[in-house]
Amino acid sequence: MSEKLAGADDLRVAADQLAARLPSNMAPFARIAFNYRWCWTTGGDALFAAIDPWRWAACGRNPVRLLQEVPTSALEEVSTNRELIREAYSLEECIAVESSAPRTVDGFDPDHPVAFLCAEFGVHGSLPIYSGGLGVLAGDLLKAASDAAFPLVGIGLLYWQGYFRQRMDISGWQNEYWVESDAPRLPGARITHDGAPLEIHVPIRGRDVTAHVWRFSIGRTPLFLLDTNVLSNAPIDRWITSRLYAGDRDTRLAQYALLGIGGIRALRAMEIDPALIHLNEGHAALASLELASEQVAEGFTFEEALGRARASTIFTTHTPVPAGNERYSAEEMHRVFSGLDERLATTWSELEGLARVHPGDAEELPGMTCLALRMSEVRNGVSQRHGAVARGIWRPLFGSKSDETVPIGHVTNGVHVSTWMAEPVRSLLTRYLGHDWEQRSLQPELWELLDDVPDEELWAVRCELRRRLVDYVREHATMDRLARGEAPDYVEQAQHAFDPDRLTLGFARRLATYKRLHLFSINLPRALDLLEGPESIQILLAGKAHPSDDEAKRVVQGLFTVRSDSRVGERIAYLHDYDMHMARFLVSGCDVWVNTPRPPLEASGTSGMKAALNGALNLSVLDGWWIEAHDGTNGWGIQGDENLDPHDQDERDARALLDLLEKEVIPLFHDRDENGVPRAWIQRVRSSIRVAAQGFSARRMLADYVDRAYSSG
Repeated sequence: MSEKLAGADDLRVAADQLAARLPSNMAPFARIAFNYRWCWTTGGDALFAAIDPWRWAACGRNPVRLLQEVPTSALEEVSTNRELIREAYSLEECIAVESSAPRTVDGFDPDHPVAFLCAEFGVHGSLPIYSGGLGVLAGDLLKAASDAAFPLVGIGLLYWQGYFRQRMDISGWQNEYWVESDAPRLPGARITHDGAPLEIHVPIRGRDVTAHVWRFSIGRTPLFLLDTNVLSNAPIDRWITSRLYAGDRDTRLAQYALLGIGGIRALRAMEIDPALIHLNEGHAALASLELASEQVAEGFTFEEALGRARASTIFTTHTPVPAGNERYSAEEMHRVFSGLDERLATTWSELEGLARVHPGDAEELPGMTCLALRMSEVRNGVSQRHGAVARGIWRPLFGSKSDETVPIGHVTNGVHVSTWMAEPVRSLLTRYLGHDWEQRSLQPELWELLDDVPDEELWAVRCELRRRLVDYVREHATMDRLARGEAPDYVEQAQHAFDPDRLTLGFARRLATYKRLHLFSINLPRALDLLEGPESIQILLAGKAHPSDDEAKRVVQGLFTVRSDSRVGERIAYLHDYDMHMARFLVSGCDVWVNTPRPPLEASGTSGMKAALNGALNLSVLDGWWIEAHDGTNGWGIQGDENLDPHDQDERDARALLDLLEKEVIPLFHDRDENGVPRAWIQRVRSSIRVAAQGFSARRMLADYVDRAYSSG
């Protein structure tokens, strides 16, 4: 077995079984359904939607489930649509040709790929194993590796209840619920060996837990997911892969053991020999200790084994926020990771020290981030500023005398252009930049051609995307208000609200408290004044607070108290259950993308990059990625001073936000020529696309990882 072969036959069998229930000329649909390459190929979504638009939406845009559920009569009708069948054969051929090409980049052996371990992967909404930015970024990296034919494999967990779904009640309080995924209906396959499911065994809580391995194809990049929902396991062990970021600490530690230790054991079981292990956040930190335990078994000492494991490990830290750098008591770790000391021929005291900033301080709680930092050769933050912040935070761990000497670099995040750039924008760029512009997007001279795109055409695309967004919002907001049990007049407002020609602001992301959604309402009368008059704005809000973050939930709830104002019902909407599908409408259709984190807590952020790809202008605190991207021509920046009292900082930044809207953003949007085109605004749109597509793409991110981490790891 090898990375290229592991699970490939199982996917083919699954596709053949699905094809057996389809008319013979629809077999390509079944084969396409088992490779997520369709989801970033032009026309891929439309191909499946054409079979049954209502059912396509109802099944979460899962092509396997769609083809399983569509009535035979409907399939027979589709089979007579020659044009649609021709498109399916063409797409299948493109995927097959691409998949058969060698996955190699100079200096990297395809037989020894980089193994990318992450707790979540946001590839597509039909594979609900992501919560937000970390997972979507991981999914974008897999897609970029496929596009570049770079030898990389993903390792994660198959959560059968995924992340929570969100529903707001009449008071504006977030309620969580989970929907169970039916694994056989997902576009993947359980890997078999000699006719039986491939099994690995991971020591967790003093006993061996069995896990199966599933394969999903992300273009040319395999994604392997571990699953403990196996009948032979005890119920508590089956629960390990129940929910992403499970609420109880014991289960989370069990997940981290499965991801780190199990991830390495799965690679060995599939006979995949990775050149490097890339830990994306600290959740998978035990992978390096599993590598070390293999060295101990071969006769190396504990210290020698650590050194050898460290030499092949790369670590990316994603946040300076304490909640993202979890710490656990030594007792908790002993209970879940029992036996780890014996496999490493060392003591728990030594292991705890690896996971502490000060190894000898028994009062300090061990942490997964500390462990990952100590056990990696190359380390990076996710933006230039975050790299500096991380060096300051973790300087004591390395005993450095100055931040500059701390061995933590940075690779700024990037987003997958083909996933996040709306089709009208991609088509427009293809006409003026050439059909292969995405492959040449890192070449500065390419973007000189963007000046050839007429203002009128660029403005027409922006207006089309805003109209699409308004149609989506009207339907979604109406259903949300009905589900909450809102008053009929408030529900009615949503059906005709949101003018397709009105300046539209978006604020949508994971709702951590430091994101400061409440800045909109600090000076509420002034903010509400922006909702009326001929040059008024409209605002779209979306996002999930962590189930345990009551403070963030209260911030959202506070916004609901103003909905009795007549202006609010037609000009502001809070959209329930933010996910990748909704995000694509928001980042493409909003004119201005607002981001107001409390600096320096925004490690990078990526939603603003996605919006910029589509010509939205960012209005953001100068933190994270935006301090690198903002050049005065592509949006607006709010100074990110750090050393202020939080209350004073909020007051100042709220004033700056409203000042910019009133004095610069709104006037510029409405400054039109005789043809109704806002020429100065379009110049910023052009700059926004250029900066994002060239400097903040997943293609550039992967290239930086190759140059700064993989080549030196």
